[in-house]
Amino acid sequence: MTSSNPSGGSAPSAGAGFCAACGTAVSVGARFCHRCGTPVGQGLPITRAPAVAGGAASVLPWGIAFVALLALVAMVAGKNFGAAKGSGIDGSSNSLPTQAVDGAGAAPFAQGGGGGAAPDIANLSPSERANRLYSRIMVYAEAGKADSVAFFAPMAMASHEMLDGPTADERYHFGRIAEVTDVPAVAKAQADTILQATPNNLLGLLLAARAARMTGDNAAAKGFDQRLLKTLEPELATRLPDYDMHRAEIDRAAADARRPI
Repeated sequence: MTSSNPSGGSAPSAGAGFCAACGTAVSVGARFCHRCGTPVGQGLPITRAPAVAGGAASVLPWGIAFVALLALVAMVAGKNFGAAKGSGIDGSSNSLPTQAVDGAGAAPFAQGGGGGAAPDIANLSPSERANRLYSRIMVYAEAGKADSVAFFAPMAMASHEMLDGPTADERYHFGRIAEVTDVPAVAKAQADTILQATPNNLLGLLLAARAARMTGDNAAAKGFDQRLLKTLEPELATRLPDYDMHRAEIDRAAADARRPI
């Protein structure tokens, strides 16, 4: 004989069945679990008590061994990849400048990418930070380290975007970063802004020519080349400090402009 309970069901009897939600034994004919209230028959029926503790205990040693094996494989693979400096791939483990890869003092904010300890970034002005990042990216670009360029480019572009009233030289730097990271719209925008202020600016003209070539507009590029050659000598005679700092790039652009198509 069964006894009634407050919920209107019968007292649970062993082996009658188990709640699909909590695993509590329920009596035959009960409509709800007397423990959690889940309607009987909802979810997957449970015909035996779940052996949670026993299952976890049996699986745990194998799980720990599997995780340890994965960690060991990852560590060995990482060491082998990072040590492959001589390969043709500038992998992510080599993106950060190190003494082994870049020589002594190769910190990302070192002036011109040269020697010496890196200054505290927090003590740099926005302009100094942007200029040092530009120098770092140019060093990597010249060395063909594409992954390193990609690693630092977002920081460099963000630093230039935050400059308050950037100079023509800083706009040129921004445009060159955009050039080596294949963002022609930014390179063109910086060149246009430079030339709006000073139409004969050599850095603006050579940057505009490069931006045009990036989009396949060779006619526009040739036009900027001609403007650069026409104003080259008068502009160099001004001895503008920006021209002195980028003289090698100006000379290379002039030589390219004189070269027959």
